[in-house]
Order: sequence, then C-alpha cells, then structure tokens
Amino acid sequence: MSLHRGPTLPYHVIASVTPCPPGWLVQAAKVQGATFAPERPRVYPTFLEILDERPAFELLIVNAPVGYRDAPGDPPRQCDAEARRLLGVRGAAVHNAPTRAVLEGTMTWQEGGLDAITATLLPRYREVALEMSPFRQRVVFEGNPELSFYQLNRDTSMRRSKRLAEGRDERVDVLDSHVPGGIDNALRDPPGGVGLRHQLDAMALLWTARRVFGHGARRIPREPEWDSTGLRMEFVF
Repeated sequence: MSLHRGPTLPYHVIASVTPCPPGWLVQAAKVQGATFAPERPRVYPTFLEILDERPAFELLIVNAPVGYRDAPGDPPRQCDAEARRLLGVRGAAVHNAPTRAVLEGTMTWQEGGLDAITATLLPRYREVALEMSPFRQRVVFEGNPELSFYQLNRDTSMRRSKRLAEGRDERVDVLDSHVPGGIDNALRDPPGGVGLRHQLDAMALLWTARRVFGHGARRIPREPEWDSTGLRMEFVF
C-alpha cells in the first residue's frame, strides 16, 4: 500500500507539527534534490486534518509523544530520560510523557505526576494518540525542538531559554546559518495566535524532518523501545 496520496508532484513536501494556542502549527517545505524551500506556516485546527491534507505530507515530525507507558508505576520512557541527559542545561525542556492511564482519563494528571505544562497539552496529545498506529510511524516521527537545536548547534545545547529575547535571537541565528535567508519567509507575518517561540520550534523540527527524509537523522534511544500497542518510543533529531 502506497503512503503517497494525491497527485504526483515534481518535488516532495515534508513538514513539522507543533502545538500552538489556535491548534497545530504546521511548517512545511518543498524538497527536490539539494533544494530545501520552507513555505509560509499554516495553522490546522486538528491533527486529523493534517493527516488528511491532499496532496499528503510525505513525512511529519510532531512535537508530541508517540508511544506511551501504560501506568504511572512504569519507569519514564527511555527516550525522555536520555534526551534530558544529552541536553544538560536545556534538559528541563523534555517533559515526561503522560501514561496511557492519564491519557485515557482513568487517572488525573496530578495522580499521574505530570507537570502543569504537560497537563495543558493533554488534549493535543490525545489527538495524536487517537490517530497513531505502527504503520503510520513510517510517516510520523516524534521530535523535540531542543534536540533539533542541539543538532543544529553542532551538538551543543542552546545557552538561553527561548522564553528570553536572547534565547530567541540565539535560535534565529542558528537557523539562519543552516538555511541562509530561507527562514525569513517562514518567520514573517505569523498566523494569528502563534508566537515567535512556536515558529522557531517548528523551523527547528522542520530541519529534523529534512534529516529524516535524507536518512541522516539520529535516534534516541539507539536500541528501539516499543510500547504495549507496538509504537516506537523514540526521538529523532
């Protein structure tokens, strides 16, 4: 069964997906050989609408968990723990994924030991979990913006938080060094309700999408780990 849906195009379309207040920010790019052309970002109300886009995105990097532990008594996902160790000072940006017990509502987020930021994203995470299957992981991969910036910055974590102006400037400079002038179109005139932090995350994840598409991405953990439904629990960057 082909994963490509819609008309045959003379280029490939890949994208990153990150939660934002209006829904999901999608940053797409056209790829043809060495050409990498980011497009203007768009907001989709639901994750399903992204998957149903025609012509279909050939590869998606999503800033949301793919694969879950079943119960709060289970150890944290290996990918979350390893990513925090790798990022050091920026490791706090990698939150433990909720368990399926919390995701499915049989346990509250407080009982599940989640932080408030993760709790606010639970509705978005449920959207992704509802649509995911092992087969769909041939197209949809889990990423984390700070891991993407780590790779972009020559395996060095960002010095400042993206919540600070200095941290945002630092990330713009790193992105511009890899896509000279190419980020201007993506960062100009953002959709309503989308902040610069969301745009920077989306652009960094889009770079990871390019690396995955070109078979050059790294994975955490190096040895695959699967959840009880057969989904890989891993980050790509």
